[in-house]
Amino acid sequence: MTSISRRNFTQLMLAAAATGIAGLPNVAWAQEDGDTLRIAILKATGNLDPHIYRAIWGVQSVIYDPLVKYVEGGTIEPGLAESWTVSDDGKSYMFKLREGAVFHDGTPADASAIEWNFKRWIGMDDHSWLVTSANYDSMAVVDALTFQLNLKKPIPQVLSELSLVRPVRFLSPASVDADGKYVNPIGTGPWKVVVSDETHTLVERNEQFWGEKPAFSKIDFLVIPDGNSRSAALRAGEIDIAGGDYVSPVTPEQALVLKSSGVGVVTETGTNTFLLGYNQARAILQDVKVRQAISLGIDRAAIATAVYSDFTSPTGSLVPQTVPMAGKPVEVPIRDVDKAKALLEEAGWTGDGVRSKDGQPLALELVLSEEAVQGSRAVGEVVQAQLAEVGFDITLRSLDHATRHGDIPQGLYDLTFFFTIGAPYDPHSTLTNYFLSTFPNGADGKMWTSADLDPLLLDAIETGGPDQAAKYQLVYDWIYANQAVAPLFHPQRIWVHTSRVNGFAMPPTEYDMPYEGITLS
Repeated sequence: MTSISRRNFTQLMLAAAATGIAGLPNVAWAQEDGDTLRIAILKATGNLDPHIYRAIWGVQSVIYDPLVKYVEGGTIEPGLAESWTVSDDGKSYMFKLREGAVFHDGTPADASAIEWNFKRWIGMDDHSWLVTSANYDSMAVVDALTFQLNLKKPIPQVLSELSLVRPVRFLSPASVDADGKYVNPIGTGPWKVVVSDETHTLVERNEQFWGEKPAFSKIDFLVIPDGNSRSAALRAGEIDIAGGDYVSPVTPEQALVLKSSGVGVVTETGTNTFLLGYNQARAILQDVKVRQAISLGIDRAAIATAVYSDFTSPTGSLVPQTVPMAGKPVEVPIRDVDKAKALLEEAGWTGDGVRSKDGQPLALELVLSEEAVQGSRAVGEVVQAQLAEVGFDITLRSLDHATRHGDIPQGLYDLTFFFTIGAPYDPHSTLTNYFLSTFPNGADGKMWTSADLDPLLLDAIETGGPDQAAKYQLVYDWIYANQAVAPLFHPQRIWVHTSRVNGFAMPPTEYDMPYEGITLS
């Protein structure tokens, strides 16, 4: 079985972008058009088939609709399905589709088309990282506008997974050739593709769109791989918008410079967490007091300021309050060197400088990969210096992206950094991928697993209704009580735009593109 996780493809995309062109020799094709919004993207969109993992999510999100939409805070709203019902046993979902919704080529977006799309991915090994796919049982076309999806067991997160950009969104059956091979990007979304090549992807307003139509007629997604080149293009008025983790990232340093030059900067607390993970197979790290000493030895506020110019929120929580079922917020641990030293003394680690126990030095290796976890090198150097004051000897080892995804699952590390997955996948995806021992998550590795934690996780993930939040809280309580990970901070989401853009609003997730509510001056 090929085990693929959403995070693997996130990192592969970023790694591929990092090897791209350093800048663009000219951007003559990006001249201002009063009715065209120009958004920078870090790489060519490539194959826009929504049922594979290649193109930029945000571009696909404007072409293809979901059955249901995830909006800020985790609320699920109608998409192509105007309503739905769930059976009493939680295993059957009945979707009533919008009457009159059509694909860009005029093909009806009816229940048969929905079924055709599901058959392209659901229940297949490559998509088993989605619990909806892993627990798929059957489907049925009830009538022209009614589609039924049946699962082997109740899965409370089905609707949030059905909001995903891929592999869940819907392609016209006429988008493939006679052999079933994808040919054209034909969706039902508010924008349809005019041209897509190595320099840009141009989309125009879909006048047949079932929802509210945008105020302008085109979006030009312009390929500018280098962040400094994007900043220069913004200041020169050659592009209108940049930002987002997977669209065209803006660093805190770039955001500060752009803000000082009059470019609009929009930020908010993100939906994922940067944290320090432990290899639980290492004898040193099996002592909870050692793990607690590590957490107390790290100055999260100093990292936020020195490394990220305060474009992060220090935290003690596994997931931020910007996602549903996040649990009670945990007070941010304040660095306490004396308490950390006392914990190590209690655990038998003594001495000045680098501590030791039974002749063994308190030495650990922190594995870093700037490609896989951006910012990890700078954070690692700060953590190394701070833990030295407590008595740890931390060595740093840097890996490329591919090597990290080989070493981490094999346990070839002591300490390493992880990101939680974020909305709309969390909290269930992070908990399933990184903490549930029975779930194969491919090259991502596990943060911490335990026979005591597994039943709590399964109960939380598989129990919907009013008790679900309390069950998730039991999971978080176990993780915090056992110091299973050390959450450090929630990165802020950063988008920037010129004064030509009015009504900019942060998209609901990092997989969506900002265009709704925008007018151009």
